[in-house]
Amino acid sequence: MGLVRSVCLFITFLSYIVISVHGQATARPGLGSGTRVGFYSTTCPTAETIVRNAVTAGFNSNPRIAPGILRMHFHDCFVLGCDGSILISGANTEQTAGPNVNLPACPGVVSCADILALAARDSVVLTRGISWQVPTGRRDGRVSLASNANNLPGARDSVAVQQEKFSAVRLSTRELVVLVGGHTIGQAGCGAFRNRLFNGTAGPADPTIDPTFLAQLQTQCPQNGGNTVRVDLDTGSGTTFDTSYYNNLSRGRGVLQSDQVLWSDPATRPIVQQLMSPRSTFNAEFARAMVRMSNIGVLTGANGEIRRICSAIN
Repeated sequence: MGLVRSVCLFITFLSYIVISVHGQATARPGLGSGTRVGFYSTTCPTAETIVRNAVTAGFNSNPRIAPGILRMHFHDCFVLGCDGSILISGANTEQTAGPNVNLPACPGVVSCADILALAARDSVVLTRGISWQVPTGRRDGRVSLASNANNLPGARDSVAVQQEKFSAVRLSTRELVVLVGGHTIGQAGCGAFRNRLFNGTAGPADPTIDPTFLAQLQTQCPQNGGNTVRVDLDTGSGTTFDTSYYNNLSRGRGVLQSDQVLWSDPATRPIVQQLMSPRSTFNAEFARAMVRMSNIGVLTGANGEIRRICSAIN
């Protein structure tokens, strides 16, 4: 069973559990003051436990759902804010945009945006990362357009382009490097980086790749094949949330071009060096950056809605 279907099944199950326990109850509209920790403490006090248990069950069945959920939350927040719009299905929605076609997306309840934020945190914890308090109270957006996905950082972006995209949502260069560290449990298909591996019209293989690692990637992703192969972005530690991703960048073992340039660019290299050090504060910084990111463009109070079916057709 594919990753997308596995994640859809377990989140759908989670949604039905929330409905069966709490019926049609939804959070009371807020007063426009934004999100807060414990938003559902009176209206749905077991919401976080339900999400955590469902994510744990799904993870135990298929550990690869963890990076999928984390990536989905990231992509949701960078397009029109953290409003659950990545979950909406239909023609020309965000799901159909190139960077999103392999993302898991399916139904949810409470709000869909909040379930996604909570599940992202729980996915990090299950892969031995840090936990943090997730402010909730988001409402779901009604608009999902593939064209808006142009705001997402791309696999071939330079540091300057990445900085521009993060700055557009008021995230700093340091937060950029910290949040991209989520690739420690991520994967990418060969098509996202094959251009770096072989001589072609664009030039020779990327000289910044460690030669031994280049040979390994060429075997995994041959020039004419391997289109269904997915490769860990943190070689040797792809299922554990740790700092080895940054160590790999220092060794020329970044898989994506957008990752490896974090080491070669003088604006980001010192940050990578700090995060890979024995005294690294990566986990704590990641938690803070996730809270900041999860509050990008949120809808609260009378804005937006709480969708009963998160994959409702746009």
